[in-house]
Amino acid sequence: MKKIAVTLLTLAAVSAAPDTAQKIVFARVFPNAGQVGLFMAHADGSDEHPLVNGANLDYDPVWSPDGSSIVFTSDREGSADLFRIKPDGTGLERLTDNPAYDDQAAFSPDSRQLVFVTTRANGTADLWTMEVTSRRAKALTSGPGGDFRPSWSPDGQWIAFSSDRGGEIAFAHGRWEGLQVADLFVIHPDGTGLKRISEHGDFCGSPKWRADSRHVIAYCMTAEQTLANRQPNPVPGNDTRLRSFDIASGDSTDVPSGPGAKFNPAFVGSTVAYIRKDSPSGANLAGIYYAEGRRGPIGDVRAASWSPDGTRVVFHRRLAAQRPTWTKIWSRNPAYDLTLSGQILPSFSPSGDRMALTGRPMPGSVLGSTIVVVSAGSDAQKVIYQDTKRNVLGPQWSPSGNAIVFGIGTFNAFFNGFNGLFLKPGDRAEDGAQIAIVNPDGTGFRELTTGPNNNAFPSMAPDGKRIVFRSFGVDGRNGLKVLNLDTSTVTPLTNDYDNFPLWSPRGDLIMFSRFAENDYDIYTIKPDGTGLKRLSFSHGNDAHQGWSPDGERIVFASSRMGFKDEAVYTDAPQPYGELFTMKKDGTNVQQLTDNQWEDGTPAWQPSGR
Repeated sequence: MKKIAVTLLTLAAVSAAPDTAQKIVFARVFPNAGQVGLFMAHADGSDEHPLVNGANLDYDPVWSPDGSSIVFTSDREGSADLFRIKPDGTGLERLTDNPAYDDQAAFSPDSRQLVFVTTRANGTADLWTMEVTSRRAKALTSGPGGDFRPSWSPDGQWIAFSSDRGGEIAFAHGRWEGLQVADLFVIHPDGTGLKRISEHGDFCGSPKWRADSRHVIAYCMTAEQTLANRQPNPVPGNDTRLRSFDIASGDSTDVPSGPGAKFNPAFVGSTVAYIRKDSPSGANLAGIYYAEGRRGPIGDVRAASWSPDGTRVVFHRRLAAQRPTWTKIWSRNPAYDLTLSGQILPSFSPSGDRMALTGRPMPGSVLGSTIVVVSAGSDAQKVIYQDTKRNVLGPQWSPSGNAIVFGIGTFNAFFNGFNGLFLKPGDRAEDGAQIAIVNPDGTGFRELTTGPNNNAFPSMAPDGKRIVFRSFGVDGRNGLKVLNLDTSTVTPLTNDYDNFPLWSPRGDLIMFSRFAENDYDIYTIKPDGTGLKRLSFSHGNDAHQGWSPDGERIVFASSRMGFKDEAVYTDAPQPYGELFTMKKDGTNVQQLTDNQWEDGTPAWQPSGR
């Protein structure tokens, strides 16, 4: 069963004037503006051209059975909503207008209804149906667990979909990212007759119907492969299978197809089409394929749908685009103004006029990440520190604004994809990392700690005399430690698997994320080691938290809402992270984002002194 939060979520919008809204900056793994585009082409890839123009996030297109329109998802008006357009690119209209997440639409055979994925009910991914003309919508599925990628049978009697209901989000082997276990289900459009048709325990997804309305085709893989295949370019050896399922008996057979990480299968006339995601360097293998060996459009295609006669295909593709430093993003709560940063782990100066961020490693390398300083509200940025043989991670400003503290080491777990495995406790120490400090102009670098432990994510006390940081020990002993800058003494604060400590602006509490009971949750503790308090109790990882400037509220990323799509489509390394806020005692939880992307590492902007 996909787990959901046990705390009450305040989802209603709160009125606030723009100049009084709280300002939060965060990072997203993918995509940023301009990194996804919608295209039309002949089935063989010729005559390719954009279906819609602009730098909006437009994705997941589906062609109507009558051939007159294409429905797709877009963030162009704020939250993810469904839009309709004619195949020639004219007549754009909005079909849904709801602050919840609406995506992954599929038509009924008469083109009069849609079934789609939405979070309108309780924040998790359910299926709803909607009459296209009247826009009347109603729930089809409900309850814990996410439902994805629906498909309506040609005879109109069934809707097939994938779902992680009945399963747990287990961690990948030697990692902290969650695996996605999903099964195939069918249900009647009136909500009756729900049944599972695939064997539980691994993953099968994106069912599409054969013309006989008795069989669906899907792509399948092991649960462990769902981690590897959510990468933009999966490494060789993670081939998926295409399988045909008899919905009456549940019997399944392999469908002959080529090698590779295949997904999004569909019956196109007398053949089977699919997308191949893997593309080893220089091989140019990614794109659309047909079972008999023909090629379609090439490149990083993520979802495709064919015209009723099979001669044309509409699809969305990843695009190369520069990551902006400062992009305004829709917030489901107007009391909070959200900005997307192209860099990771942002931190504000005390005056709120500058950010320090972790820049990405050098091109073609897993080393050389940088400290980048950016003026708030501007894309102008300056690299102030880089070590080409190591990485820097998690910069934080000093309370006076005259220094930046950070971790320095290789941080293989963070920068080297999924290649760093942690099979025993001492593995998290890697080859060691230290706490360092530098002036905001890049001068005065020095390391503050020594030894074999992996020390990172420092945060300075408001008095500027102490630093709290996390330490992973070579002996498997982990916890938070406090460094006294006057005496250079280091004092243990906790002895558990703790991370991301942040000193409260008030100085009375230290907040951190702890791994316990198979999840990460947020805690606070007093600087003297007393008063330990658990703030979050959701089943799902809560981490990457930040303090409000007055120390009264906390912003954090959480996977408590579970998956909203099959992970292979979104290229997100972890289950989807949404941003939430809560009071410093853990009450009054409010959700800020609602999408299928991985949003995280939020930082609260001070309003200035």
